[in-house]
Amino acid sequence: MPVLLFGRIQQQQSVKNGRNIRYTTRWQSNEMCSANAYSVPSNSLTHKLNLIIFLIINGLAIIPLNIYVPALKCDDQDYWCKRAELLSTEKSDSLGGNLSLNPEEHLANELLVNLKTNEIDEAFEDQTKFYPSKNFMEVRNNIEKSKVFKIIKMMPKGAVLHTHDLALVSEEWIYNNVTYRDNLYIYLRNNKTIVNDINLRVRRELSMITENPDIVYSDNNYAWIKFLRIHTLLQSLLTYRPVFQDHFYQALQELYDDNVLYLEFRSTLPTLYELNGTQYKMMDVLRIYNEVAERFKNDHPDFIGAKVIFSPINIINTTSSSKIYEYINNTIEMKNKFADFFAGFDLVGHENRREPLKKFVKQLTQVTHQIKFFFHAGETNWYGFNSDENLLDAVLLNTTRIGHGSAILKHPEILKLAREKNIPIEVCPISNQVLKLVTDLRNHPAGILFAENYPVVVSNDDVGLWGSKGLSYDFYEAFMGIMSRNADIKPLKQLAINSIIYSAMNTDQKQKAYGIWSQKWIEFIDKVNNLKYL
Repeated sequence: MPVLLFGRIQQQQSVKNGRNIRYTTRWQSNEMCSANAYSVPSNSLTHKLNLIIFLIINGLAIIPLNIYVPALKCDDQDYWCKRAELLSTEKSDSLGGNLSLNPEEHLANELLVNLKTNEIDEAFEDQTKFYPSKNFMEVRNNIEKSKVFKIIKMMPKGAVLHTHDLALVSEEWIYNNVTYRDNLYIYLRNNKTIVNDINLRVRRELSMITENPDIVYSDNNYAWIKFLRIHTLLQSLLTYRPVFQDHFYQALQELYDDNVLYLEFRSTLPTLYELNGTQYKMMDVLRIYNEVAERFKNDHPDFIGAKVIFSPINIINTTSSSKIYEYINNTIEMKNKFADFFAGFDLVGHENRREPLKKFVKQLTQVTHQIKFFFHAGETNWYGFNSDENLLDAVLLNTTRIGHGSAILKHPEILKLAREKNIPIEVCPISNQVLKLVTDLRNHPAGILFAENYPVVVSNDDVGLWGSKGLSYDFYEAFMGIMSRNADIKPLKQLAINSIIYSAMNTDQKQKAYGIWSQKWIEFIDKVNNLKYL
């Protein structure tokens, strides 16, 4: 099978007369790399085609291949030329800047860009209409009316790589399909009129949705109090084995309906139960998850599948070194028994209220070559605390990806090292806003990461807790609020490609995923170009 290579050709040296230019292919991917140099005349289509044929003959699938031509050289006195050159360089250096579009993509891009600029320019004059600056829970319905959002919803978005199992499904489904089941009982205290408003009260307990979220959740700590309370309730609701299976199947369905083809999710692997008292421990829970994923794949052959990241809760003054050893032993057993379904290990919890990674360096360094880490790190606004310095330990421990990484811009050496190691950051815009790490998404630190084409993916985190569903809402917020007004379809396409590159899939699985995604992308472009109305 040909080796899947994601690459780009970058100019290394040019001769002023433009006759001969040396290019270097620099392939960037996980688990796969190749580097060769070729000389091609810059203005010769024949030689460029010969280069492509040479690569194909050698068994390489080129995805995507972009040949950069020399940039325009400006006279030192030509202000406007230099200004245009700087803007052009910024755009080409940003996320997706080294992708090329075919004529059909250019046509679709023109529509998307027009819709985006119209929406943003209208909001520039009336900022009440700029939804990324508002709490998502207040503007979700407005976002759904956006024509940009409707196009993003149609788009094949690749994979979700950062989310948590018990919060994967919309609260609407849980309310309508779980809370009305036989044998389910909920005890609510201290309300004599509970009979009249029990349905409303139950629904309120299932999510963070409220009329005045910025007042109710005035800071990160208050937001996390409600956040953890919901998780506690969901664990009691969803760990009945039949409900657990239905819930996970629905999670896959909601992602599939939103044009997501693959999932990696964090899970504590909670104990499940039957009404007769039978219990299912970690390995059984993994097996049940795997069976549901395989059933969904059989029902939807163009869905690639799912993998689990074992993510026990880390609580300050509670998680001990001996407990970490126990988790690691469990992780190794999971990897051995479920090699195709198991991705790796993480520790989760409120980062300001958990033990720092540095406390467990001794235990974790012993298995860095046996298991993959996917550490949450830097999910904080603080600077100079254990919470932001977790980024340092995550990178030194060779984490495969960084969850959130909101504080990484405050640590330029860590950012530099992470980039050298090609460690992507999992950005979750709506989660960061709802949990009060950022209020206005124009100020989200990922803006710099997008501008500098840092390895990054966009994901949805605890999507069901704030009335979201699938991945489209987070893509919309990233595209409209965090990226430049001038960002077009290229960074969206790159985000989808990145989600495949930086997944825990093996090479063959990535090949298959990219093939399916590519076909869906072609179909998406065709749909956009044939739209009669939105």
